[in-house]
Amino acid sequence: MMRTRPLKVALLGCGVVGSEVARIMTTHADDLTARIGAPVELAGVAVRRPSKVREGIDPALITTDATALLKRGDIDVAIEVIGGIEPARTLITTAFEHGISVVSANKALLAQDGAALHAAAGQAGLDLYYEAAVAGAIPLIRPLRESLAGDKINRVMGIVNGTTNFILDKMDSTGAGYQEALDEATALGYAEADPTADVEGYDAAAKAAILAGIAFHTRVHLDDVYREGMTEVSAADFASAKRMGCTIKLLAILKRAADGESVTARVHPAMIPLSHPLASVREAYNAVFVEAEAAGRLMFYGPGAGGAPTASAVLGDLVAVCRNKLAEATGPGESAYTQLPVSPMGDVVTRYHISLDVADKPGVLAQVATTFAEHGVSIDTVRQQGKDGEASLVVVTHRAPDASLSGTVEALRKLDTVRGVASIMRVEGE
Repeated sequence: MMRTRPLKVALLGCGVVGSEVARIMTTHADDLTARIGAPVELAGVAVRRPSKVREGIDPALITTDATALLKRGDIDVAIEVIGGIEPARTLITTAFEHGISVVSANKALLAQDGAALHAAAGQAGLDLYYEAAVAGAIPLIRPLRESLAGDKINRVMGIVNGTTNFILDKMDSTGAGYQEALDEATALGYAEADPTADVEGYDAAAKAAILAGIAFHTRVHLDDVYREGMTEVSAADFASAKRMGCTIKLLAILKRAADGESVTARVHPAMIPLSHPLASVREAYNAVFVEAEAAGRLMFYGPGAGGAPTASAVLGDLVAVCRNKLAEATGPGESAYTQLPVSPMGDVVTRYHISLDVADKPGVLAQVATTFAEHGVSIDTVRQQGKDGEASLVVVTHRAPDASLSGTVEALRKLDTVRGVASIMRVEGE
């Protein structure tokens, strides 16, 4: 039997994503009612600039007092699309204190304070859903949290930032330099005026922390995620990658240790073979590759950002939370029972591609090879080119701990025959 009294929704934030949420709630109202089993009503929209024209939204719904909106007593669900830490954290906590379930797209807040927010939601017997916080429209969090809940996930590796993937794809396909590709991304609206959060890996690291916590049933804080940006990736790096049959992607890599006693979480540029499914992810698309014990290898692919795709994920969560409200139930909360430690980056074992500028004279290769051997790093291949007393030496290693490689590089810099370390890049996906 259809309930006639509507479920009332407070929308906190009405930017690119929030305005799309409001539009879909209005244009698809009948469908949402049928899917939920009750009407859903947009009861208020909290914004910072009330004078801004917001097409399709009744001006009477606009308020600058988000706290008063949450405290008025008739709100069932709050949708938080403000972003950042404050005031979002305080508003979500206020919602829980007043019996309001929350749908959020706030990756930064969840990566930093997810445990406390989950605890507050659990104590209040309410839902905290956040599919839109990672990879936009791609259904990812719910499959990890629910569909694969009976399986054991061993690795998650993915492209979770569209801006960086667009830039790297352009560098790969056109031979453009980093700045040229960034300028194109900015002109097309893929990059913000200040792209630091994207190109330095902060955005991807926040998403990595959320995914690692869900995949491994443990708490992973943003500070636990090793992060490197991609601003130093060059056209020369792509040329080297192509010679190896690889391309370069900014990857989030989350892995359970072989003994099951710890996990690692990292974000950095890496070379991956062209045969790997992630290598073919183009433009601003996202893709996440999951390896589970029983399910095997799965890949989730689609648009990872933008108003409409992100709003799609928000509305999916809204439907789920509203259904739970009607059933007087809650969905799955935080699962952190394993309490696995996050190992430091120095313990991570992988392959490396190192490009050195060296003197073009006899004995250089032997010196370099000896340095690698002294630090326990085995060399797979070496390529040397020289001209007019200068040379480049490209070394590809077998798998080795990051700490061993760091010691090797430090020792190489002290050799009088090594002019400089041009680039170091990890090789993944093999």
